This record gives sequence, C-alpha cells and structure tokens, in this order.
Amino acid sequence: MGEYRHAMDDKGRLFMPARFRSGLGERFVVTKGLDRSVFIYNLPAWEAIEARLRELPFTRADARAFTRFFLAGAAEVEPDRQGRILLPTNLREHASLVRECVVIGVGERVEIWAEETWEAYVDATSSTAEELAEKLGDLGGV
Repeated sequence: MGEYRHAMDDKGRLFMPARFRSGLGERFVVTKGLDRSVFIYNLPAWEAIEARLRELPFTRADARAFTRFFLAGAAEVEPDRQGRILLPTNLREHASLVRECVVIGVGERVEIWAEETWEAYVDATSSTAEELAEKLGDLGGV
C-alpha cells in the first residue's frame, strides 16, 4: 500500500520504492494494466494469474482478447543497484508514461500511472467513493 511520486528518466528507468521492492522480490513481472496503467506482480502472483488465464475458455472471444492484452505486453524486470526498473517502450506507451509517475500499492500488485492520468482518475472516483463502498458491501470496518 502507499503512493509515491517519482520521475522517469530519459531511458525509461523508474525508481521503485524500497517498500515495494521488498515485496516484489529480485525479479518481477510488469504488464499492461487497466485504466491506462502498468501492473506489477511478484513471480508467485504472476504464475497464479497465468494459471487462471489458461483456464479461460479459448473459444470465447473476450477471454482470448483479455489474455492477449495481459500476457503479450508482459515482461520480466529486475531493479538495478539504484532501485530503478527499465520499463519497456510498449508499457510506457500504453500508460502514457513520459516523466512524472505515481507508483501505488494495491493489494497483491503495484501500479504505475502517469501523474496526470492518476490525478484525473482520483478526481473522477473520489466523488463516488461512498457509493462504491455501499455497492461493495461490508468491507470489515472501511
């Protein structure tokens, strides 16, 4: 959990906060995320996701489309000595990552957002947070 802001350098390297690196491990997977973001998973979580995707019926067009979207854009990365990861060009383009980025912890994954995309998303959803919580039901004291 948490929200951190970092600038991506001209080579596409982004500092990954130590708090997230410790949970992700020495190597982890980055892929196209939803809402124009990049998702990051540690290897065990990624393997579980791959297994669930393999169980989807390949005869369904929506299952094939999502599996292609999610798996074709994936890459395994590891931080350098300074704690930076090199984001592949396809993922930077998918999430419109140019310079200022927001790195957030969301349960079993980390997400990377372009700062302006994140701020627009927060503005759009914060006004409906109570309504969303009501629809989701009891969240154990949230």
